[in-house]
Amino acid sequence: MDSPDDRSNKPKSSSNTGGMRNVTALGLVSFFTDFSTEMVLGVLPFFIITTLGATRALLGAIEGSAELVSHAFRMVSGSLSDKTGKRKVFVVTGYAVSTASKPFFAASASWVDAFLVRAGDRVGKGIRTAPRDALIADSVSESRVGRAFGLHRTIDQLGAIVGPVAAFALLQIVDIRGVFLASLIPGAIAVLVLVFFVKEIVVKKKERMPFFGNIVALTRGNRPLLLLLIITGIFSLGAFNFSFVLIRASDLGVQESMIPLVYAAINISHTAIGIPSGIAADRIGKEKMLVIGFGIFLASSVLMISMSGNALYAYLLAAVFGLYAGVSETVQRAVIPRYVASELRGTAFGLYYLVVGVCFFVSNVLFGFLWDVYGLSAAVTYSSIVSVIAISAMLVFIRKIVPQYAK
Repeated sequence: MDSPDDRSNKPKSSSNTGGMRNVTALGLVSFFTDFSTEMVLGVLPFFIITTLGATRALLGAIEGSAELVSHAFRMVSGSLSDKTGKRKVFVVTGYAVSTASKPFFAASASWVDAFLVRAGDRVGKGIRTAPRDALIADSVSESRVGRAFGLHRTIDQLGAIVGPVAAFALLQIVDIRGVFLASLIPGAIAVLVLVFFVKEIVVKKKERMPFFGNIVALTRGNRPLLLLLIITGIFSLGAFNFSFVLIRASDLGVQESMIPLVYAAINISHTAIGIPSGIAADRIGKEKMLVIGFGIFLASSVLMISMSGNALYAYLLAAVFGLYAGVSETVQRAVIPRYVASELRGTAFGLYYLVVGVCFFVSNVLFGFLWDVYGLSAAVTYSSIVSVIAISAMLVFIRKIVPQYAK
């Protein structure tokens, strides 16, 4: 197994200054893509349930299945980017596929149609995500990777704020299907920024081997990485999708036309915590910050059932859930590079996303089923128990494994 020092070596073409410029450019790509995507996602759960007639369990299955497709493609594209030593071609392809897919929600006549479009969008996300994360990690030194992911996540989430607000404004003059069509514009801008402003970071090609050879090379003797994958997988078995927060907001009395603003509240707190959580992760330890993220999710789960009778509670719930998403999505990615050599990071991110995707699929289907059949309390109890298990496991990991990698 490579030593920690070996794993922190950066590609020769990277530098802190130039690397952060690359991270910023990728952040702008994500800004416009999230502008497009969140215009859609702010209204999609209600479109699927009220217009297309799906149940909460079906909504969970659609979201979980779409994410599973996405995470499976991340494994493939991440490994291929390691084999070729190139990241950008996969990133461009993925963003282009997502941009072209979303407007087709406007033609959906059933929840099956919506699922197919959602899956197409997630295929694009799957193709781009692991190579993009590897490109971010390769652009800066290991000591700055938390800041890099925090910066990227913050710029990304600014688009996630603008998107729902734009959807809310558009709903005053067009219907939901018109919002879906309008999502093409910012998505196209994202692809143009990516093509002309993001620079490739050349990394060492991995020697030719069977497809699963990269996974074997990555995991052989790498106990810390395997334990991290198990712990994040356990947590993902209990983590529910933001769609259920939006459905709960409706139960709390938020009007359907105002739901995009609840979604905007999620993204505002997500954005606000991105850079601070990345900086804190670099200072106190990424693994410790991840425990904090898991704990915030547990708090948001409790809030799902402890608040009732006032629509304003929906915005508090959304804000807390957004803090969890901002911390977790920043730090879970930033913790990987410490335990992986640079030429295998695409594979590592892909494997991480595959594990999370499978577990997330199970969680969302089960959460929706429990809510439909046994009520919200049963669904939240399940998520809370699983979260406590994951938090406990990560605390043990911090005590037993992290000191071996301290510099």
